[in-house]
Amino acid sequence: MAFAMMFAQCGSKPSSSEHADGEENTPEEKLTFTVNGVTFNMIFVKGGTFTMGATEEQGEDAEEDEKPAHEVTVSDYYIGETEVTQALYEAVMGENPSDKVGADLPVESVDGGDCDYFTEKLSNLTGRNFRLPTEAEWEYAARGGNKSKGYKYSGSDHVADVAWFNDMKTGTHPVKGKAPNELGIYDMNGNVDEYCSDDYAPYSKESQTNPNVEYEESEGQIVRGGNFCEDAETCFRVSARGYTRGYVFGSLGFRIVMSF
Repeated sequence: MAFAMMFAQCGSKPSSSEHADGEENTPEEKLTFTVNGVTFNMIFVKGGTFTMGATEEQGEDAEEDEKPAHEVTVSDYYIGETEVTQALYEAVMGENPSDKVGADLPVESVDGGDCDYFTEKLSNLTGRNFRLPTEAEWEYAARGGNKSKGYKYSGSDHVADVAWFNDMKTGTHPVKGKAPNELGIYDMNGNVDEYCSDDYAPYSKESQTNPNVEYEESEGQIVRGGNFCEDAETCFRVSARGYTRGYVFGSLGFRIVMSF
């Protein structure tokens, strides 16, 4: 991603339960939560094994740090239907740090520590386990999980269908303004870049299960998805990677996951 490389009360029921006879309920595809009057949705992602990185549909656009493509297995989880909005962030944190203000706009101008503090407070409010996605969880969801149709972008081969981009004048847009991907997740490309929990590190060709990378020589924390001020070719593909060294930008926000 261009910028990253340059600066480099809860009203839901349990998603799944096991009865005495061992029969397990089917997870709900969408869980709805309300916190201090603000409602948000979490989308179920059925775990599975996928090829992460420079896969065939990425073509010649794939960068070296997306290679080698490698097999990754992730467990079931829930992911935010949208990026964290300013309304939700303020409901949890009691403040709004964003440069461009609007309840339905993604929160931005946060650092990794802010994201972790938010998920901690949200977890305490709801009794669930919220956190940042791993890079593998983010890419698997962006690709459509087990419903993937093999698109180059998250939900389409045409970036304008699913992403806000190349628009410095307007800046961020309200969430859910473009088409969702195969899982019903919005804005995984464009609008704001999204933090992941991993350190930025080279890929390995080895197969992995639920990776969450810590790397002593890392140049920063992984961000994914691209943002409103970048060109489509730069970073909007589902495999494109970026990082930040802890700086705060009006084009950098986050999305949350919930452990299953």
